[in-house]
Amino acid sequence: MKDIAGLLIGGKLVRGSAELEVVNPATGEVFTTVSRATEHEANAAVAAAKAAQPAWAALGLEARRALLLRFADGLEANAEDLAATLVLEQGKPLAEARQELAFAQAFVRHIAGLSLPVSVVQDDATHRIEVHHRPLGVVAAIAAWNFPVLIAAYKIAPALLMGNTVVLKPAPTTPVASLQLGAMAADIFPPGVLNVITDRNDLGSLLTSHPDVAKVSFTGSTATGKKVMESAGPRLKRITLELGGNDGAIVLDDADVAEVAPRIFGSAFYNCGQVCLALKRLYVHASQYDRMCEALAELASQAVVGNGADAGVTIGPLQNAMQFDKAGRFLAAARRDGRILAGGAPLKGGGYFVAPTIVRDLPDHNALVAEEQFAPILPVLKYEQIDEAVARVNASPYGLGGSVWSASEDRASEVARRLDVGTAWVNHHLHFGPHIPLVGAKESGIGVEFGTEGLAEFAQLSVLNIAHRQVG
Repeated sequence: MKDIAGLLIGGKLVRGSAELEVVNPATGEVFTTVSRATEHEANAAVAAAKAAQPAWAALGLEARRALLLRFADGLEANAEDLAATLVLEQGKPLAEARQELAFAQAFVRHIAGLSLPVSVVQDDATHRIEVHHRPLGVVAAIAAWNFPVLIAAYKIAPALLMGNTVVLKPAPTTPVASLQLGAMAADIFPPGVLNVITDRNDLGSLLTSHPDVAKVSFTGSTATGKKVMESAGPRLKRITLELGGNDGAIVLDDADVAEVAPRIFGSAFYNCGQVCLALKRLYVHASQYDRMCEALAELASQAVVGNGADAGVTIGPLQNAMQFDKAGRFLAAARRDGRILAGGAPLKGGGYFVAPTIVRDLPDHNALVAEEQFAPILPVLKYEQIDEAVARVNASPYGLGGSVWSASEDRASEVARRLDVGTAWVNHHLHFGPHIPLVGAKESGIGVEFGTEGLAEFAQLSVLNIAHRQVG
């Protein structure tokens, strides 16, 4: 693939002062080189966004909505090219890449249809009090590498709809699709409304601490999220942090193993397990434990691992060398303390491939259970009493999501309400949408994404308090 257009700054596609090599995780080799920003370009992008913001806000909601719908049309028109890029730089199978593009379009279209109308909280003889929402200013949108297009889209859409302008910074290992979004956006939005820069993980702190950035929307690890919060703190910037998860799932003793095992497997291994909301710890009642372990091991052995561009592949590689090395450490811990039923090793040949792995009989203190693995490795854990299972799920410092599986929706719902998480699912896991607020508990995040609650995160609440003139 040839180098694509470049950074988007102030409505122009420009070459950065440096370059960035991009690796195909299916081969472990560089497949393209793109422009990379330095501090000079990062500052220029913020300046362009700041200069463009007043006119963009003055354009009005309906005009901004119309341009966002054109952006969604562009995603649809360029879906195949963007999906092919995702396969190359992210590694996911083509079917999953196409699904990500479909999600991105749906998210932009739904968010573009939202609004935060003025509400009147008092209107009587003495006062009229109105609640308004106004834009914040410049938003730094910092995206993760697991869903480069979807995450960018659901940050760009609410920020722009509310009248803010955006500087988007993708992850260094997946910059290409974001630069393609920038090239597409250059023909849609006024100059400076959306800017796209790349880096090698050296410009994040510049954006998060920049005096002209009013809000930071970050998706990534909890460790990095804490650094973002620290950097944004001195200026009391608005922040939304969608961070790591170690989602626990509980299978009750009445669940049909044959029915739920495939759905559990899909929830754990989608995108090679590289999903913040993926099912990462499975607690199964002792009466169902052996059957569940066997069913999941069989599903793992049937999975087709390979280059996402190849037909029939269901699981691609891990996205980068660092994640691959981390998965190796988890596999070593699993071999030491548990029993591996399927997988258990990297695959030979080029690329960052790990065989889908099912591990049983691990203690809760094992790293694979206690930490977020972000890899195609699932620990299956036995429990005797439901109170014990709930306590073990809730013991994690993370609280993004969790699920309960049972033949009885009522029984499962009762247990799910006890989980200390932002989203608790019953008889499924990983389901989300642009109309459903996404929120993390504990160390899984701050703020809300999606829905009108997520839109409000990109607005400053403003109260207009009018005292009526007294007559007589």
